[in-house]
Amino acid sequence: MKAVPAPLVRWLRAKGALMAGAGVALAAYAFHAAADADRAVLQAAAVMAFGHGVAIAALARPRMPRVAALAVGLLLAGSLVFAGALAWRVLGGGSSAAAPFGGGMMILGWLLYAASPLED
Repeated sequence: MKAVPAPLVRWLRAKGALMAGAGVALAAYAFHAAADADRAVLQAAAVMAFGHGVAIAALARPRMPRVAALAVGLLLAGSLVFAGALAWRVLGGGSSAAAPFGGGMMILGWLLYAASPLED
């Protein structure tokens, strides 16, 4: 197994922690400031951002298989697209049409991570 560069691991961990923090902030906004009709959409975005942020921060580690690094990267990108599209719909008045693509990226990321032990 070839080691993933340490700067990439640190970058993924930092981005995961930032995403988890953003999820907490989004949940707080949804609870305290969002209109009733928007609350569920923002809470869904917050849950995905927080959960995947924690997972990314925990799963990114030195000496992980390259497939695992790709999987963690897909989790990061997918959760950003998914949560971002939902938040954009509510906070920016835009479309959430990209959310299914983000969801698909997250699913693919988890499937790749499940397969990553086979690379060892």
